[in-house]
Amino acid sequence: MSAGYNLGPVEQVPFGEGRAFGVDGEQVAVFRLRDGSLRALSAVCPHKGGPIADGTIDQSVVMCPLHQNAFKLDTGCSTTGAEPLTSYDVQMDNQRNIILWTAAR
Repeated sequence: MSAGYNLGPVEQVPFGEGRAFGVDGEQVAVFRLRDGSLRALSAVCPHKGGPIADGTIDQSVVMCPLHQNAFKLDTGCSTTGAEPLTSYDVQMDNQRNIILWTAAR
């Protein structure tokens, strides 16, 4: 079972960037790719706690702004040997709000 969280209008995340949100006691980074699709990962780099939402993205990878660790946007797996990030299901609803799905605790 999972819970859905309305994070607000998609326009608060510019194309090609990420923003961090507090969700159920966790920090989650939501990215809006240049094609308009959304991805969501845990927002804290496991290496030194870098702010993942502030990282540089392309269509498939985000780079931590502190030490250049890279993570796949669709799975959270590292391409540089770091521990993986948690990946979340995220979508836009009919009112253009970001809906994040998390597993129930």
